[in-house]
Amino acid sequence: MIRHIVLFTLTATSDTERAADISGMQERLGALVGVIPGLKAVTLKPDLGLIEGHWDVALVSEHDDNAALEAYQAHPAHLEAGAFIRSVTADRATVDYEL
Repeated sequence: MIRHIVLFTLTATSDTERAADISGMQERLGALVGVIPGLKAVTLKPDLGLIEGHWDVALVSEHDDNAALEAYQAHPAHLEAGAFIRSVTADRATVDYEL
């Protein structure tokens, strides 16, 4: 099992825009479970906003194995979700590890 973690900084500055962007990210990525083989779970949550300097949003997904993660990243549905995410984020950091 592979855990894929991505942290994002959003471009929006207003709370309303940020909430809408996060909701859009959640909808698009959550819809991929059951569509992309080997994708077991997706969680996307905003930071609590209590400490300055934290990333804005964290994505955690779990995949059967590295081949499933690679298939997820190349899948057309993920690429479509990624296009939206790139349109609302300024930066990201990623780490993958084996469970």
